[in-house]
Amino acid sequence: MDSITVVSLLDVIGELFSDEISIAVSNTTEYIYYRPSKRIDLKIRPGDRVREGTIAYKALATNQKVSEFINRDVFGVPYHGMAVPFLHEGKLQGTVTAIYPALSDGKSVVTIKTQDAWIPIPFSDVVYLEAKDKKTYVFSAEQSGTHKNSLQEFEYLLPKDYFIRCHRSFIVNVNHIKEIYPDTHSTFLLYMDNGDRVPVSQSYSSYFRKLLGF
Repeated sequence: MDSITVVSLLDVIGELFSDEISIAVSNTTEYIYYRPSKRIDLKIRPGDRVREGTIAYKALATNQKVSEFINRDVFGVPYHGMAVPFLHEGKLQGTVTAIYPALSDGKSVVTIKTQDAWIPIPFSDVVYLEAKDKKTYVFSAEQSGTHKNSLQEFEYLLPKDYFIRCHRSFIVNVNHIKEIYPDTHSTFLLYMDNGDRVPVSQSYSSYFRKLLGF
């Protein structure tokens, strides 16, 4: 089976998994395939070495399935994952790794910085978040302010059952979407219940529609 066929097969297999899961395949020393998800991207590239501290490295070292949480020290973001080694004629050939977003760390509020103070806002009251001018802005019905976390970091912190990345610059709380309108081709415009409008970009539109079921 040539490499093009293998990559095509892995892409199809990846489609069987949730949009929440990234898939990585390595040989015994380096990654040969990587499929990021909308929820987590470790920025792995084919040819990158399997780094010490990753679950792929641990699976190769032990020749056993490994499932655990990896902190942000390795790839810059925390993640949960499972790596399974595979063999051919009894000889170790590599690993297949499924990578999941890290679960919430137990916090239930986002503490924003305003001009005069710091204000904690419950997750449920956050309407949306926007990355703009190298800052992250958090909006509720009553307050708005900035936070030191990036949108990517918020993707791992916020409850994924109602916070959705809809654009490279926006994350929305689906409980605060009032109406959804088509915009340009394969894009949407969200009318939020605080009166603001948030775009859904083409690259996120199919993922967004799938999660909201329309």
